[in-house]
Amino acid sequence: MPTISNLYTMKTGHTKEESDYLKAVGQRIREARQNLGQSQETFARTCNLDRTYISDVERGERNISLLNLKKLAGALGLPLSTIVD
Repeated sequence: MPTISNLYTMKTGHTKEESDYLKAVGQRIREARQNLGQSQETFARTCNLDRTYISDVERGERNISLLNLKKLAGALGLPLSTIVD
């Protein structure tokens, strides 16, 4: 019989710890974007990414590629380490 942890991983593709980390990163990105006074749409254009992608990232539903993290950090004017720590 599967454990709750295994069921969670089967549903999301990530462990609970991984999902929590993605949500924390997304929250940092959202807060930094909001501090700049930018909407998701404006921010997405700045990053050359789709608005729905930004929304997914901020909710912790995307495992962001390194290159997209670099774009996001650059658009926020933050070092990459600030976002991923």
